Amino acid sequence: MAIGFVLISTAPAKEHDVYSELSKVKEVVELHPLFGEYDLIAKVEAEDFNRLGQIVVDKIRSIPGVIDTKTLTGIKF
Repeated sequence: MAIGFVLISTAPAKEHDVYSELSKVKEVVELHPLFGEYDLIAKVEAEDFNRLGQIVVDKIRSIPGVIDTKTLTGIKF
């Protein structure tokens, strides 16, 4: 299991639209609005890190209104 935290920047006034579309992505297990440099953070779970990358590119970055993402991968101790 791979876990990623995706920081998402949106176009102005597109936060709600992007949030709505992200909530439909089954691999997004948590989603929170933010104040600051990024507008949203999504916790994504996938089978492996390759699949995690595909989800970010194909299902998150392709959403209209998403300007930029930064993905932080989680590890287990």
